[in-house]
Amino acid sequence: MVDVTPKEPSHRRAIARAKVHMSADTAAAVARGAIGKGDVLAVARVAGIQAAKRTPELIPLCHPLLVGAVLVNFRIEDTHIEIEAEVETVDRTGVEMEALTACSVAALTVYDMCKARDKDMVISEVALWEKSGGRSGPYRRSDEAAARYEH
Repeated sequence: MVDVTPKEPSHRRAIARAKVHMSADTAAAVARGAIGKGDVLAVARVAGIQAAKRTPELIPLCHPLLVGAVLVNFRIEDTHIEIEAEVETVDRTGVEMEALTACSVAALTVYDMCKARDKDMVISEVALWEKSGGRSGPYRRSDEAAARYEH
């Protein structure tokens, strides 16, 4: 584990995104609230928030930190749902892993809630899009990097 005790706490923020590809029928059912298990996006939002807070339990050598805020938002498109997770803290290490974990678990929750309707779903493009704070400074995913890994 990296020793972060000499570092001063600072404001840190990270944004991650993912996509859950699905049939147009399934995406429309999610939008209408017509999935039998319940409100897909509400449940996935809570799952993502919980996941961000529990990241150090899931990722070995990940520092526990005080998560100050977690936002999980969704955009429903014709054949996919885009998930964006934003995490903030004031601490000695960044929240990239918390944002990526929140996004991934929210995507898995969408999959779980829709799997009875659509077994062909695919989770893809889980990636860090932006971060700020810390010694390495700000990062923003370039359009070139985004296009290189887009499916």
